[in-house]
Amino acid sequence: MQVAVVTGGSSGIGQGAAFELAKRGTGVILTYNGNPAGGLETADRIEKDGGTAVALPLDVGRSDTFAEFKAKVEQALAERWDRTSFDFLVNNAGIGQHPVPFEETTEELFDQMLRIHLKGPYFLTQTLLPLLADGGAIVNTSSSSALDNTRPEPGYSVYASMKGAQLVLTRYLAKEFSSRGIRVNAVAPGVTRTRLGDDAFAKYPELIPPLAARTALGRIGEPDDIGKVIAFLLSPDAAWLTAQTIEATGGYDL
Repeated sequence: MQVAVVTGGSSGIGQGAAFELAKRGTGVILTYNGNPAGGLETADRIEKDGGTAVALPLDVGRSDTFAEFKAKVEQALAERWDRTSFDFLVNNAGIGQHPVPFEETTEELFDQMLRIHLKGPYFLTQTLLPLLADGGAIVNTSSSSALDNTRPEPGYSVYASMKGAQLVLTRYLAKEFSSRGIRVNAVAPGVTRTRLGDDAFAKYPELIPPLAARTALGRIGEPDDIGKVIAFLLSPDAAWLTAQTIEATGGYDL
């Protein structure tokens, strides 16, 4: 059985990816941070549906904990799947950001976004790389806010900059890991119903209709929409894709 590590799997896109991978017969090691109940519930649902899953705590903003996390991954692989390696890594964990004008952006906010969206995925991938099997695959969850064809929205200069850096990192890792047959791609979601932004869509449902009206397919994205794209990028059907960014927005602002 193939095994995937999915960060931020307690809700939203990470949870959607975990479910989709499990449906395709992949074992899942998912992580949680601020929502432990969600992480355990995700793993439990996968198990009840006939899959195998382990939920582990991880704060991607604390690179000093990555060595300890690697040891827990090794333990889970041995105990649940009798393996010493895994096949897929989904760097998905992240946080949203309320709009902040450039002039009011603090170093604290900048450093937080840097730790979670760039430094975290960078050094977590480095830490776990010895456990990633040759011929495996990585998907980084970026954002359509980082794409050249997306109209910039005021107040997101930090968030979009870090997500843009993820796209550059994707291309460079695809080159460096190619000698091991490891593919590296990114998905750039548009507006998606997740818990980011302090669960804004649940608290303020009136935000949804204007966004859906700007989307060619007439609705905002759901976590399983992106989860299916991630599962595809990790599948044999995407075996000839690497260093690519797939926009998954439903045609936002077309």
